[in-house]
Amino acid sequence: MTTKELKKFAAEIRLWTLKCVGSRGFGHLGGALSIVDTLAVLYGGEMKIDPENPALTDRDKLVMSKGHAGPAVYAALALKGYFDKEILKTLNQPGTTLPSHCDRKLTPGVDMTTGSLGQGVSTAIGLALAQQMDGTGARTFLVTGDGEINEGQVWEGALFAPVHKLTNLTWFVDYNKKQLDGTTHDIMDLGDIAAKFAAFGWATQTIHGNDVEAVSKAVKKAKAETGKPSCIVLNTTKGAGVPMVADIELNHHIPFEGEIFEKSVEYIEKVLADMAKEAA
Repeated sequence: MTTKELKKFAAEIRLWTLKCVGSRGFGHLGGALSIVDTLAVLYGGEMKIDPENPALTDRDKLVMSKGHAGPAVYAALALKGYFDKEILKTLNQPGTTLPSHCDRKLTPGVDMTTGSLGQGVSTAIGLALAQQMDGTGARTFLVTGDGEINEGQVWEGALFAPVHKLTNLTWFVDYNKKQLDGTTHDIMDLGDIAAKFAAFGWATQTIHGNDVEAVSKAVKKAKAETGKPSCIVLNTTKGAGVPMVADIELNHHIPFEGEIFEKSVEYIEKVLADMAKEAA
């Protein structure tokens, strides 16, 4: 996709993420929205996938370790044709295939069950190691939250991957600077995240994570890395792209119905309408 197409795709993912969470009336919206631009780039062409064959053996895989960002993943999958978009309105309801956290046994296109924070790092490394052993050229993309990297298991994985030269692994840290009950600075200051990963032997980049062009360039650079796994620190805003959500101080998990839902949807619909006018 071109940069304009990626921006449009990101806006569409945001719109359907809003509708997905809005169907339930509450949810983990802030951290879902902050990672949308990366999902747009990955599902917009940087990952080798086939919606008509979700079990393609040599496909690239995504592990959303911050599994509560599931609604954004679901929106991207629906827009790529893995399932009907109307299913997004069944989030976390009886009989749904879309639980609040990612589940590979329920949702077509989800590669790994996640939500117990930190553990997605280990499973992503296992997938990348298996891909490397198979020699198919497939890649694994891992997304963790910044609060999530407080976990010790995360840093065991950060040590393992460079030792085993998992150059097919790209790790995104969604640095939106907020976690469940406050800012990362106040709860456990993360310092220079990229420097920490570099010290463990990773090729690192720090970029504007809500800019699809910056994300696209960073992913291409990571793919070209021949000696180390890559870590991309995404400098993002929690609730990015939707001011009504981004302006809420504690927006990790929020009520999302009535006026805030309606205004948020209207805002993104206008963004898409303006994009259509510009393209005309």
